[in-house]
Amino acid sequence: MICIKVNIPEELSKIDDELKAIYHSSDTVCFFIFKTRELRNEFIERTKGMNKLEREKIYEEYN
Repeated sequence: MICIKVNIPEELSKIDDELKAIYHSSDTVCFFIFKTRELRNEFIERTKGMNKLEREKIYEEYN
């Protein structure tokens, strides 16, 4: 496991982990937040192998 110490906003920490999809690139960590666990799981399946920009486009469909 690799941990990087950062200051995560409290409101993000309060969101149930099962509603978050977390991805990273070489310079960014992205938290995608969903209303249900099922939506999060669907998003994860749909975006396997995609890069950040592709994932962001798909995420827009969920908002």
